[in-house]
Amino acid sequence: QVQLVESGGGSVQAGGSLRLSCAASGTTWRQNYMAWFRQSPGKERAGVAVIYFNSGYTNYADSVKGRFTISQDNARSRSTVYLQMNSLKPEDTAMYYCAAAPALSGAWYRHPSYTYWGQGTQVTVSS
Repeated sequence: QVQLVESGGGSVQAGGSLRLSCAASGTTWRQNYMAWFRQSPGKERAGVAVIYFNSGYTNYADSVKGRFTISQDNARSRSTVYLQMNSLKPEDTAMYYCAAAPALSGAWYRHPSYTYWGQGTQVTVSS
């Protein structure tokens, strides 16, 4: 079992930055993938960024490429993953969730591909 706890959300003006953290505990060494998703009211939860610990491979949704960066604190312990968000836009407003999986059962950006989820942290960007 893995427990994920997100933090770092808040309110910011357009153009600002936030850094989200996802603290993992439990059998973290078994989780090869960790990702950030976001969901706004009436929309499906969608992948924002993913990291594959074994190689350091990362991928991003087109809408955040060049603005968001996913990173890890320690590839061995796999205990914390970050999402640095720069040049924030009002359309980035959403609840942001951390997710983990030992292996992906589908595309990285689809929420059914992941096994474990955090409770989420709200990000609000005002214009």
